[in-house]
Amino acid sequence: MADRALSVRLRQERPIPLDVAFECAPGEVLAIFGPSGSGKTTILRSIAGLHRPANAVVCVGGQTWDDTRQGLSVAVHRRPVGLVFQEYALFPHLTALGNLTAALTHRPRAERQQRAAALLGLVQMEHLGHRRPAELSGGERQRVALARALARDPAVLLLDEPFAAVDRVVRQALRAEVDHISRTLDVPVVLVTHDFDDVVCLATHLLLLEQGRAVAHGSLQDLTSRPDIPWLRESVGLGSTIEAEVAEIDAGRGLAVLVFDGGRLVAPGRTLKAGMHVRLRIPAREVILATAPPHGLSLHNVLTGVVAALHADDGQGHVIVQLAVGPTRLLAEVTRDAVSQLAIAPGRPLHALIKSVSLDVSPRATAASIGSSALSP
Repeated sequence: MADRALSVRLRQERPIPLDVAFECAPGEVLAIFGPSGSGKTTILRSIAGLHRPANAVVCVGGQTWDDTRQGLSVAVHRRPVGLVFQEYALFPHLTALGNLTAALTHRPRAERQQRAAALLGLVQMEHLGHRRPAELSGGERQRVALARALARDPAVLLLDEPFAAVDRVVRQALRAEVDHISRTLDVPVVLVTHDFDDVVCLATHLLLLEQGRAVAHGSLQDLTSRPDIPWLRESVGLGSTIEAEVAEIDAGRGLAVLVFDGGRLVAPGRTLKAGMHVRLRIPAREVILATAPPHGLSLHNVLTGVVAALHADDGQGHVIVQLAVGPTRLLAEVTRDAVSQLAIAPGRPLHALIKSVSLDVSPRATAASIGSSALSP
C-alpha cells in the first residue's frame, strides 16, 4: 500500500556528494548498487537517522522522519527501522536470545521471551538461542542480526552488505532466508550490496549509483533489459532478468521446463521442482541471434521475437540488441558486423538461441514456504 511506502530525497556536497530521490513500496526490495565510495551506506544511514545530509526529506508510512527545510528530525530511537549491518553489531555479552529480547523493549515484558524465541525460529536458530555471538559462526551471527532487526517491528528494513562477511555457500543460504522474510514481512526493504548476484536473487527494483548520483532507477526486470546502460555492462555484464515458473521436470534428462511471459525455456533441473518460482538471468553475451530457426544443434532454447531497440557501445565496438519476446525484453550483445550481416533493425523478426547451461536460475521463496505466524503481532 502506498501509505506505507518509503520516500527519500537526499542531497549534499560533503563529505560524499549525494543527489538521489526514490520510493520503495511495501513488499518491494530496492537494491542500491554501485562502486565503493558511491554513497550507498550513507543513504541507509540517512534513512535510519544516523546521518543527516544538508538537504533531506525522508518519509515512511505517511510520517516524516526528516525534513531539513522544516527543521524536522525524528530521533534515531523513535524510528521503527530494522537495520542489519555487515559486521553484525551484536551485544557480545548477551546470548542470541538475549540480543533479541533487548530489541523488544517496545513490547510488554511478558511477551518478549516468546516473541524472541519465535523470531529465532524464523531464521532457523531456535536451537542456538543460548549461545553468545563468539560461539556462533558468521552465518549464524548474521541470522541473529536479521532476527534482531525484525524484533523492532520495523516500518522499513535496511540491509547494509548483509552477506559480505560470509563465504559463498553461507551467502546462498542467507539469501534464501532474506528472500523468505522480505516476501512475508510486507514492508519496504532497501538492500545495499556490491555483489550483483544479491541483486538478481533478491531485488524487485534497482537504483544504480555512481559518485552519489542515480544512473538509473526502476524495476529490476526493466533495468536489466535496457540496452542503453553501458555502466551496468562495464561493472557486471549486461543480462536480462526474467521471472518464471517450473512447469515440469524431466528427471531422466536432468532438465527443467520453465515458462515465462514470452514462452518457455529449458534449464538444468537438478535443484528445481515442479511449481517452483524462479528468477532467470540470461547474459547478453550468451544470446545468439539468427534469421531462421536452427537445425541439427545441441540446443534446447530458441525464442522468437522482434527487435525493439539497438544501442551501439562505441567503447567496445559492440551493439546491444533488445529483442521483444512477447511482453518480455531480452538483450543480446553482438558485433557491428553481425548487425550488418543480419540486417538487424527495429521491427526485424529474429530468433534468439540460448544454451541451457547459460541460464542462471535462482529459486524464489513463496509465502507458503515460511511460517508467517512468527511475523504476526
